[in-house]
Amino acid sequence: MTTTLDADLVARVGRLLATGRRTLLGITGAPGAGKSTLAAQVAEACGTSAVVVPMDGFHLAQTELERLGRADRKGAPDTFDAAGFVALLRRLSDPHPDEVVYAPEYRRDLRNGVAGAIRVEPGTPLVVTEGNYLLLDQDGFGPVAGLLDESWFVAPDDDLRLARLVARHEAFGKPADAARAWAHGPDERNARLVAATAARADVVVRPS
Repeated sequence: MTTTLDADLVARVGRLLATGRRTLLGITGAPGAGKSTLAAQVAEACGTSAVVVPMDGFHLAQTELERLGRADRKGAPDTFDAAGFVALLRRLSDPHPDEVVYAPEYRRDLRNGVAGAIRVEPGTPLVVTEGNYLLLDQDGFGPVAGLLDESWFVAPDDDLRLARLVARHEAFGKPADAARAWAHGPDERNARLVAATAARADVVVRPS
């Protein structure tokens, strides 16, 4: 494997790949922590041996959030289909030798998930899933931790994380003031909830 991952993380991925069976690696952390970046680095290092299946594909549709009155706190645990995510992980953890599994992908430009966007081949040995609530024990996410073979918690500097969040919100259409308000409001409330799950992770990753 050639990668920008540090030696310890490379070794951990190597051990997962060496099991001779399908394994699930979970990458979690607060909003803006860099989970998707790290997941992409793992996938790049593994080539065709890994695929990334993000939790964000299980966002409830924007229209459903509006119907439920939860659109103003999108990203909170109860704005996801946690049961659907758990069902997919169970299916992925016990692959049928002839079955391709399709997973949803969240599209920020559409503000909705797209069904069947991610293809997981039956012979792919490593599935990397990333999301805020992989180690949460409430709102339906409780079974997730037990389905993961290993979990990493990404914990960057908070100022960097918040700056990254604001920039991301602006990039997807929020005015600067609204981007800062969302990052320091709903996102930060979710970040505090996620921070309490760090102790359940196998390793804490602190990006420079």
